[in-house]
Amino acid sequence: MKLRVAELRRDAGDVLAIRLEHPRRPQLPAWTAGAHVDVHVPGLGVRHYSLWGDPDDRSHYLIAVRREEAGRGGSAWLHQALAPDALLTVAAPRNHFELPEVPRRTLLVAGGIGVTPLLAMARRLTQNNADFAFHYCARSRAAAPLLDELAAICGDRLVTWFPDEGRRFDASTVLAAEPAEADILVCGPQRLAEAVEAAVAARGWPAECFHTERFAALDPGDFVPEPFEAVIASTGAVLSVPAERSLVAVLAEGGIELPTSCESGVCGSCECGYLQGEVVHRDVVLDATRQKTRLMPCVSRGRGRIVLDL
Repeated sequence: MKLRVAELRRDAGDVLAIRLEHPRRPQLPAWTAGAHVDVHVPGLGVRHYSLWGDPDDRSHYLIAVRREEAGRGGSAWLHQALAPDALLTVAAPRNHFELPEVPRRTLLVAGGIGVTPLLAMARRLTQNNADFAFHYCARSRAAAPLLDELAAICGDRLVTWFPDEGRRFDASTVLAAEPAEADILVCGPQRLAEAVEAAVAARGWPAECFHTERFAALDPGDFVPEPFEAVIASTGAVLSVPAERSLVAVLAEGGIELPTSCESGVCGSCECGYLQGEVVHRDVVLDATRQKTRLMPCVSRGRGRIVLDL
């Protein structure tokens, strides 16, 4: 879609809040809390930004972009070149960071600009009179984007953690105060997500309690790809995937073209299902539950032979 920049607003933490509308249509495609859109930055490729508005209001999309001085140039371009009434190419929303379907106690943990998808979740949880708490971490109150909007939604459910006010977030302490298992959704720096995930494990809660969204590919570390076979369930065709090639590339060569974008396991465009076999998941999109039946063929691989739901 070509969307018009209806409003630009500077916010805390060197963040640019952007309101996008369709030039002709009164409504944009529907979305759910936790969703993001792909924004095509001229000359620089695709960037992913979470939607933080109200899913019930489809007259516009709201995204927020923090300027990353050491980034790849996308945020700097948007901060410098974007002007009211400019047109941006934006893909329809996708959601790989959904609220759990079964409602129970929920903890939302945001770090800095990671507040964006969780803000939409807080709005939905508030509308549903759900039992939740929102833990917001930032260097300082002055560096916490969208804080006023979040406070208006959460009320006394909001707990802020600003080191300059003498309050540092400690995942172990926060989880120890919870009387029973809760769903924990985290978005923010990698170290924050890792600390919360470790605290979940230390408490003995199942991995399914932990949910996060990441926009950076996995560090390959010492991972060594191995060849494997992929069976297409609908036809019985067997495709050989060499160690040096991706499953999505071999599928395309075999006449099965899946949509792709990042090809690094970050965007979720190429997601497909599998029915049998052991999968080595190398994406940062799927949680532990969805990994049991879904994979990202741009980076994930099989061991021996897997059967794809294609």
